[in-house]
Amino acid sequence: MPDLPLPLISRLRLAALAATAAVVLAGCNGQGDLSRRSQQPLSPQMVTMIQEKGMTPSSPILVRLFKQESELEVWKQKTNGTYALLKTYPICRWSGELGPKVKIGDRQAPEGFYAITPALMNPNSNYYLAINTGFPNAFDKSYGRTGEFLMIHG
Repeated sequence: MPDLPLPLISRLRLAALAATAAVVLAGCNGQGDLSRRSQQPLSPQMVTMIQEKGMTPSSPILVRLFKQESELEVWKQKTNGTYALLKTYPICRWSGELGPKVKIGDRQAPEGFYAITPALMNPNSNYYLAINTGFPNAFDKSYGRTGEFLMIHG
């Protein structure tokens, strides 16, 4: 897939998703030191991979999840402002069937675009780390979709 240029507002929204990747990517790992689990530095191998792809460790990311394929893609902003695929990871588990979440109790995982802010992050979760997706967003609400505290655990 080619590099994707994005306007500033999209880049700001994508920056808010940066923490999502860190939490989801840790989902298949052990617990580690619970008191510092949200402050772990990037591995030297990851820093090298980022630099080799023309990115910086602090640049924004975009996370794409594919339920059917059980894959998570991490796209990162390059120094030229475009986004490129950094790495693809397997998803350990997701709930429900293919299709969007519609109502409380349907056990579906949300599908859509969700801006993750620091206020939605929980570094003290009982399930390693957690992020509230912010579901339902404005689009979901306009379709009468209901739910709350839809979390990504990792």
